[in-house]
Amino acid sequence: MTKCLRLLRHLPWTTQLRPVLVQFQTRLKYTQHQGVKGIRNRKSFFEAQMQSGQQAESEQETDTGNGTDTLDMRFLDDRAYDEVAGGAMRISRDVATAQKVLILQPYVKWAAKRNTPDDVKPNDQLTEATALIHSLPNWKVVRGLKVPLESLERKALFGSGKMAELKTLVAELRQEQQLTCLFVSKGTLSFAQKHFLEAEFRLPVLDRYSVVIQILRLHATSAEARLQVAMAELPYIWAQAKDASMTQTRRQGYSLTDLQKEILRSRERKLRAELDRVRRQRQLLRQKRKQQNYPIAAVVGYTNAGKTSLIKALTVEDSLQPRNQLFATLDVTAHGGLLPCNLQLIYMDTVGFMSDLPTNLFECFVATLEDAMLADIIIHVQDLSHPCHAAQSAHVESTLRSLAFSIAGGDSTASHMPPIINVYNKCDLVPASAEPTAAEQEGSRRAAHRISARALTGLDPLLQDIERQVLAVTGRRKLQMRVPNGGPEMAWLYKNAAVVYTEADEKNPERLLMQVVICQRTLEQFKRQFC
Repeated sequence: MTKCLRLLRHLPWTTQLRPVLVQFQTRLKYTQHQGVKGIRNRKSFFEAQMQSGQQAESEQETDTGNGTDTLDMRFLDDRAYDEVAGGAMRISRDVATAQKVLILQPYVKWAAKRNTPDDVKPNDQLTEATALIHSLPNWKVVRGLKVPLESLERKALFGSGKMAELKTLVAELRQEQQLTCLFVSKGTLSFAQKHFLEAEFRLPVLDRYSVVIQILRLHATSAEARLQVAMAELPYIWAQAKDASMTQTRRQGYSLTDLQKEILRSRERKLRAELDRVRRQRQLLRQKRKQQNYPIAAVVGYTNAGKTSLIKALTVEDSLQPRNQLFATLDVTAHGGLLPCNLQLIYMDTVGFMSDLPTNLFECFVATLEDAMLADIIIHVQDLSHPCHAAQSAHVESTLRSLAFSIAGGDSTASHMPPIINVYNKCDLVPASAEPTAAEQEGSRRAAHRISARALTGLDPLLQDIERQVLAVTGRRKLQMRVPNGGPEMAWLYKNAAVVYTEADEKNPERLLMQVVICQRTLEQFKRQFC
């Protein structure tokens, strides 16, 4: 048959059929060489390759699904959970929905019964509550009121006369400005308080915890931040459910079914597992930094005190974009900078704190806040222009002690606080004629620094203090060493120590004087290798 095909190819009338004949002849040769069994084997091999490729793709998707980011999409975005959370906190994931809010700032009339510091006035509390609402896009403050109370623990919260006055105001605002919700600026409202107020005003009622969670949801973009915010929601939901079960209005209010309770338990188990993994990853990163012998300074402070602005000023890192917002930073991020002695220092940016919130909200960020508590030094940034900066400073220090106690596993003897450098930021916003407060006078005795991260003033003395503290804590010291000019000793010191400056040795031109910052362990290595 092959001979016949070869003859047909050379006939003049088969010119147009030659390509087809050549292809047929090639296939025939392949069949004669391989046989039918060979063609079938080739087909089965191709199908096996396709199946193995599909299996590899599915395995790759499974491996990716086990990653934190993809796992968020699978169990964090849960409609059944969102219904439970929305019922407890009166918030939703759709932050684009416009809200018109009436702020009620309750405060105890009698100073002896207040839980707030004396220098925190109701006007300051109302200003902070307004800033919380303005941190959410499309949320507008219709009006803000200060409401004096005898106690914050009453079920009705407000007296009968004040309640009637507020109901009249709410009815007017609903008609004039389409009021959509009430924000009672109290850390947490009990279920009984919230249920009573919603029944009276016929509007959703939010407390500070709910509003802060909504802000954290908005700013949580990384996988770690989303996990920690999701974990911070659960204690509030469980507390509301527990309070609802203890009230007489359980049949009318918020209660969890067995299925919803199982949804919460399952979510909590998964979150704890993922946060444990985040914690282990953070430990590995800390070990790597420790092996590289980098000193670390954690930058902490009240929310919007200027922590990120200070880090940008000290590191001159253009990628940092500070924002004038509450809780703008949720992730602990590392940024490298140089001290005056040319020693490289890592600054850790952390989530900001806020008063009148349960400590367990911030304890959910312990997986990343450990980096701050285990740093070599802590830089405490305070907003000097804020009227309540002394109270804010005291709250941050109290929260740090609580976190140190939590990280130590509840052992007060094992809890350790790194040295703290106090920094008064935004001094350019304070009038020069203003007299120093008692907090500033106390701060001056604790090596506090008046700076402006935006105007770049007061940074040199701060850097020198940071350098002095870091050298003392890490056991480094400045030494002047005489080494051969251009020799291996010189190259080794540049690689393993911080070289402050070099100059020629006047007594011996073949020698070089090098002032270096070096720790004892590195110095011993140098001696073993070159001495």
